Amino acid sequence: MLKRLLIVLSILALGLLLYSVFVENIFSPRLSPKDSAKISLNDLNLKVEYNRPSKREREIFGALVPYDKVWRTGANEATTFETNKDLLINGLLLKKGKYTIWSVPMESTWKVMFNSRQYEWGVNEKMEPMWDPNYDVLEVEVPIQKLDSTVEQFTIAFDNKLGTLKLTMAWDNTLIEMPIKVEEANES
Repeated sequence: MLKRLLIVLSILALGLLLYSVFVENIFSPRLSPKDSAKISLNDLNLKVEYNRPSKREREIFGALVPYDKVWRTGANEATTFETNKDLLINGLLLKKGKYTIWSVPMESTWKVMFNSRQYEWGVNEKMEPMWDPNYDVLEVEVPIQKLDSTVEQFTIAFDNKLGTLKLTMAWDNTLIEMPIKVEEANES
């Protein structure tokens, strides 16, 4: 009896392994791999964790990512932004903490929302953003810049080349930049 049970369990385990490898393709690389952007300046530490979808010859903004609709700002899990200091982003206050980033790409500008709620995933089963606007703590609107070259994979980075810190997002032929400054405490 024990021998039969072991045979049945072995067949089930083999079946699950074969299903995982050939149907779910668990060992293939993710189409939108995880990545992070980090910067440390003096005692400021900033970190973004996100997933990087690829263009793969598709039309991106206005098509795959519709204009005037909330986008999870990447793929898969919700994109997160973490700061250990109060910041001014595009001149507006963002308190230290961890946020999710949501955006609304438009033809000439993007709205970018920093949301205090942590979401396990970026979209629900209907592929609708899981974003809840009631938790938005900051919304900025920034102009887009058209690039001469194509950015194949969605990229979030910190740019401090000219001594002015910026959070940048680029994909396809579109770039946005948000200036970041540390909010200095008012001393009385």
